[in-house]
Amino acid sequence: MCDITGDDIARYQGARLKEGASPKTINLELGTVRAVLRKHRLWAAIQPDVRMLRAKDDVGRAITREEEAALLAVCRESRSRSLLPSVTLALNTAMRYSELRLLRWSNVNLAARTLTVGVSKTESGQGRVIPLNERAFAILSFWASLFPLREPEHYVFPSERYGAAGDGFKAACVHSTDPTKPIGRWKEAWEAAKKRAGVQCRFHDLRHTACTRMLEAGAPFSVVAAIMGWSASTTVRMAKRYGHIGQAAQRLAVAALSGANFATDGAQNWARFQPDIPAPRAN
Repeated sequence: MCDITGDDIARYQGARLKEGASPKTINLELGTVRAVLRKHRLWAAIQPDVRMLRAKDDVGRAITREEEAALLAVCRESRSRSLLPSVTLALNTAMRYSELRLLRWSNVNLAARTLTVGVSKTESGQGRVIPLNERAFAILSFWASLFPLREPEHYVFPSERYGAAGDGFKAACVHSTDPTKPIGRWKEAWEAAKKRAGVQCRFHDLRHTACTRMLEAGAPFSVVAAIMGWSASTTVRMAKRYGHIGQAAQRLAVAALSGANFATDGAQNWARFQPDIPAPRAN
C-alpha cells in the first residue's frame, strides 16, 4: 500500500476504461481503495494527484405501460420462475435489486399487507415499511403458496437450479432449491427477457418507474421519499431530479388555497375594481 501513487491510480483508471468499465463503476472501485488507504493514513499523501472520472449522474428512465406489459408477458414465460415476481415487486414497491434478492419471509407480513426491507444499500433504506398494493400482494401470496414449508429466516427468492423436463426437454424443471441461501442473480434471465420483449432498460429503471408513477399520481414527495428509502441528503438531490414531475401536484396544491368561491370572494372583487395606474412618463 505504501507504494501506491497517483500515477498508479491513473494507469488503473485508463486500463479499466479500455476494458469497458463505466466511469461511475471505476469511481466506486477507487472509493474502496481510498477507504483502505485512509484507514492506514496513506490517502492524504496521494490525494492531490488523484482525479476521479467524470460520471453521468443520470436518474434513468421510466418504462411505459406498454413496455411493462411486454416485459411481464415475457417474464411469465421465463425459465427462471422467480423473474416475474421479482420484476412485479420492483415495479410495485420501488425496491432495489439487492433488497429484493436478500428479502426474507420474516420481512413479509401478508396479513397486514406490508413488507419490511431488510438488508439495504443505505441506512435510511433498511427497516422501512412498504405497504403492498393489490398487484404486489397477489404476486407475493402466490409465490408464498409455492413454499408451504417456508421458515421466517428463509429467503423469499432462494437459490435454485433449472433443468429441462418433458417431451423434447422443452419444459423447465426446478431443482436443488436451498431456501437458506439467496438467489445468486437474475442477470441472464433479465437480459433474455428484455431482448425478447424489445425493451431497453436496466433493472434499476423499474425502481425509477415506480417513483415516477407515484409522483405523477400526486403523492407527496415526503411520502415517496419514505417508500424509496432516501436519506435526507438524497431526498434534497432527488427533489431537483424529479422536480418537474411534481409541478402538476404543486399547482393543485396552491389552487386549493384559492378556495371554491374565488370568483366571488373579496380579493377578486377588490382586484377587479382597482383604478388603472398610469405608466410613468419617459424623460
